[in-house]
Amino acid sequence: MVQPTHPARRVVQFGIFAVDPGARELRRQGIKIRLQDQPFQILEMLLEHLGEITTREQLRQRIWPADTFVDFDQGLYNAVNKLRQALRDTADTPRYVETVPRRGYRFIGSIHAVAEPSPGRIRSVAVLPLENLSGDPEQEYFADGLTESLISSLARISALRVISRTTTMHYKKARRPLPEIARELQVDGIVEGTVLRSGDRVRISAQLISARTDGHVWTECYERDLRDILTLQSEVAGAIAGEIQITLTPHPLPPDPVWSPS
Repeated sequence: MVQPTHPARRVVQFGIFAVDPGARELRRQGIKIRLQDQPFQILEMLLEHLGEITTREQLRQRIWPADTFVDFDQGLYNAVNKLRQALRDTADTPRYVETVPRRGYRFIGSIHAVAEPSPGRIRSVAVLPLENLSGDPEQEYFADGLTESLISSLARISALRVISRTTTMHYKKARRPLPEIARELQVDGIVEGTVLRSGDRVRISAQLISARTDGHVWTECYERDLRDILTLQSEVAGAIAGEIQITLTPHPLPPDPVWSPS
């Protein structure tokens, strides 16, 4: 399945916070913070007038139009207070939102804009340890070996950053939300799956999860003879590579003999 390409959008970062105007989100350390529309609009205007005073009149015209029958002074006070609470800021010792008496407000934090990857693009992945479904502890080495082989194959794909096995093994049997793990590892996608070995046959189920949406980008199930395991490994890696729309290394690579089934 080929994903459509979308232009990257700009995200404004300051301290541990990020503002995504396109998604209308305020995030703290990657976690979305609930913020009502009026406080968010105030933040947008402050960032638009960075270092300058955003006057009370400018805020009133944009957020509280003339036909809105509310107490403007109280409404503005409440909205700014909610914004400060979301930013863990205070009026007395502001880090981000400064009050300019009788005039308005000014954003005083240091910011930088970064390109936010569009929803369909995955440039970095972590392969979590494949789960052994055999019920036989002796087969753990088999699942771990296949995980390592898959990591090695994906690491040979150009333009893709792959987290090392040493790091991902810390998440073995971890029952935690995948977006949380992705944030910790700072990756766009997570590969997870299961392995079931029975006699001379092996069944692998693998899926690629988007860290942004927590949704399946790709999922597939394979069943092969153990003699075809290296071919299977390349097949799974190639399928994942196709889904994340990046180019394989230009020259064919031989199978990666990280381990051999006994």
